[in-house]
Amino acid sequence: MMFTSALLCGHGLPVLSEEDSVGEMIGNYLFQRTSPGRETSSARRGSVESCEDREDNSHFSKLDAGLEHEQQLLRQDVTQQLERCLTEAKASILHCQVLLLPHLMTTRVGQDVVRTSADEPCGLRGASIKLFVECKDGLKSVGRIFPTVTPTFELSVVFRADEDDGWPPLKHIFKTNTVLKLRPEYRLVKRKLYSSASPVIHDFI
Repeated sequence: MMFTSALLCGHGLPVLSEEDSVGEMIGNYLFQRTSPGRETSSARRGSVESCEDREDNSHFSKLDAGLEHEQQLLRQDVTQQLERCLTEAKASILHCQVLLLPHLMTTRVGQDVVRTSADEPCGLRGASIKLFVECKDGLKSVGRIFPTVTPTFELSVVFRADEDDGWPPLKHIFKTNTVLKLRPEYRLVKRKLYSSASPVIHDFI
């Protein structure tokens, strides 16, 4: 913040004679006289510790809180759409009755999707998100989240099925092998749509 010097001018200031000392002149200009009905202040005019600085800090704190709240809303929205895609694909594509996910997995994925999109011109709004599940018989497309504006990049989320382990307690309940469990690790593949740059792969454990 830049500060400029202020000239003190006005009526009622005493006219100094040549006999007045320099100290008295400085005192008359720099120190405020107390008059009845007027609040006194110990802060000097032009002090560095000003209310404007405190207001600016408060303003930036509110901006940071607003951005953090916006990021939380984006993460919640992505998480809900991820869960919707997996639910819809459970019977039709994955051919299972029960789909088991590690604790808070969709929340983790949603957070990583938002973070990966942060450096893009339109952020998450410009992301075309494709969801896959990697099984023994290949990669299965289980859904897509469409952008709200013209997409600038493509983000593939690859889940991995844990078909070797499964969940034995539930397998005894169901007559057929209709229980599918996802592994904790997953992969994000980011590809810019209007760039010759190679895709960027992020593996999360």
